[in-house]
Amino acid sequence: MDSPATHVRGLSPSAQALYVAVQASNRPNAVMIVVVPDDAEVDRFCTDTRFFMAALEGGSASSLDEAIKPFPSLQIDPYRNIAPHFGVASARAAALHAVASGTARVVVASGAALLPRMSAPGHLEAAAIELKPGQDLDPVVLGDLLADAGFTREDPVDDHGEFCIRGGIVDYFPAGADSPVRVEFVGDTIESIRRYDPATQRSIETLDQAAVVPLTEKAGSATFFDYVPGDRDLSFVVVEEEEVKAQAQNLAEQLQGSFQEAKDEHPKAPAPEELMIPWEQVAERLANATRVDQLAIGVAGSEEQDPAYGPSNPTPPTNPTPRILD
Repeated sequence: MDSPATHVRGLSPSAQALYVAVQASNRPNAVMIVVVPDDAEVDRFCTDTRFFMAALEGGSASSLDEAIKPFPSLQIDPYRNIAPHFGVASARAAALHAVASGTARVVVASGAALLPRMSAPGHLEAAAIELKPGQDLDPVVLGDLLADAGFTREDPVDDHGEFCIRGGIVDYFPAGADSPVRVEFVGDTIESIRRYDPATQRSIETLDQAAVVPLTEKAGSATFFDYVPGDRDLSFVVVEEEEVKAQAQNLAEQLQGSFQEAKDEHPKAPAPEELMIPWEQVAERLANATRVDQLAIGVAGSEEQDPAYGPSNPTPPTNPTPRILD
């Protein structure tokens, strides 16, 4: 983790993504966890970071999708008995798998997304499978794995979460992907893996590998941070930290209110702390994170200690240009 904490100020939203892309490009074997205020920022930040990473390193759209993962919040009140939106749940599961398997280089999460408890990493990884050309696998078994992972059988495959089997060809549409994947077999051996256009059925890109990841995560007692391998070079970046903290704390307050209402009707309703970790626990993990803000409101040499994240700088600058404060 980054130590000591660094504060980068005076960056526009696009420049913030450029900063992250440069740092990630300089550390290709590391994983950066970028925490932003809300889910709209998750989408924007991922899009901008992919753009800058493509400019810095090149690479295909699929490789950038694998390297830069969104991790949105569940966007539901668990006491209302409403399931998360399919796209949200599957994006979270895909990001967790990418972090645990080491393929993710940048994960962009809202502060609220880091609060829910979830199943242990081993449960998700046991349900996931990596596919590569030359691999021995019965197409029917792959179909069973896709069904177990939450995919629905449809022919043709047109939408996320669908799959079909036609002889020695298995098509499936991973959640969050721009296009479906076609796995072609010779007997029980994978011959090729391609992305294709569902409208024309023409191949778009040949892949060296692909993954089948469960479309949803399960409840449990683990946290997002448990998914990061202990031997991985890891750094955290917090963008607009005060907004991140406020949004996460608002969620905690809303859940507390919902719990008070729910327990009147359902006395055994789980308490918020059984469903979410406290923000203070997240803040502790982010203590040495690099902080990135739009406003250039600080100068080196006049630092105060922020209890959540480390040094901060309230003193107005004499020159409002972007700067890094160590």
